[in-house]
Amino acid sequence: MRHAERAGLSSYQVLGIPIQAVDYDSTLRLIQRWLETEDVGGPQSLLFHICTVNPEFILEARRNLSFQTVLLHSELNVPDGAGILWALRLQGIRLSARVTGTDLVPHIARLAAQLEWRLFLLGAAPGVAEEAAQHLRDVNPALQICGTHSGSPNAQDWPAIQIKLHRSRPHILLVAFGHPQQDLWIAQHRSDLQGMVAMGVGGAFDFLAGHIRRAPPWMQRHGLEWLFRLYLQPQRWRRMIRLPWFVVLVLMERIRRPG
Repeated sequence: MRHAERAGLSSYQVLGIPIQAVDYDSTLRLIQRWLETEDVGGPQSLLFHICTVNPEFILEARRNLSFQTVLLHSELNVPDGAGILWALRLQGIRLSARVTGTDLVPHIARLAAQLEWRLFLLGAAPGVAEEAAQHLRDVNPALQICGTHSGSPNAQDWPAIQIKLHRSRPHILLVAFGHPQQDLWIAQHRSDLQGMVAMGVGGAFDFLAGHIRRAPPWMQRHGLEWLFRLYLQPQRWRRMIRLPWFVVLVLMERIRRPG
């Protein structure tokens, strides 16, 4: 988290996982700083890894030490999830809003079109990344999307992905392999992804391509987007059934550490 600290961002902990106090504007400013004034493109070129942390991430990190390590060493953990904001409020910390990966992508695309950054969309089902890319271009005609590829986090897919990334040299890599595979994959290939900002985006391409509907704005504002996703995709119940355990763990920690 040294880059977040150098940027002067406040960092807090939710069940041992650091979360930075950012909104969309401050996240975009940090990305711009990385791409314009840090080591990107130079001899000490770096990868800047953004994780969009929600309660599912926290629970996964408690049982998956490899994923926990990723979250502890990523350059930025944004508060994606109403449960994260709730857990921080119990500590007396009030963040202005969630920073969701799905909503951050259009913000990034808008700024990328202005500053001539190249985007690469990786993951999702065949054809979805291309449809998402077309949507982003329709909204931002000047946007440079230098490549799309469905692929997967499996090792046999890496050579083809590596060739495409080497040829296109994106500034920003958006990875839709699903949680937690996408962030584990980014961390695994950290040395091969130098010189760019990489972020796991979950189902963002499906939303942008119109394959999955977003929750109504009022549900998003009240932190009920998970309920709408469950309505559209009942098979997600196995993931959702774990979420009350997040509440229990946060409350238990609050009791152990009052004030």
